[in-house]
Amino acid sequence: MTIPKFVLADNTDYPDDIYVIHLEYPLFIINLSDDTIEFLEDLDESEEAELTEAMEKLIEEAGAFYDREMDRYDEE
Repeated sequence: MTIPKFVLADNTDYPDDIYVIHLEYPLFIINLSDDTIEFLEDLDESEEAELTEAMEKLIEEAGAFYDREMDRYDEE
């Protein structure tokens, strides 16, 4: 099975929230409605500087993924 880099998620308990889950390192969920991020694994403090730089790009990619998926839904 090929696992995608990002997947969409929602939850009826939080109907206004839009979640994108990043399935590669670092594993995290971003709520696009308020840009909060929850990491799904413990991160080593020595990695924080590298991750800070990488996270900016990953957040942009997550937003682009969501936009692409919504465009595809609109096409159907």
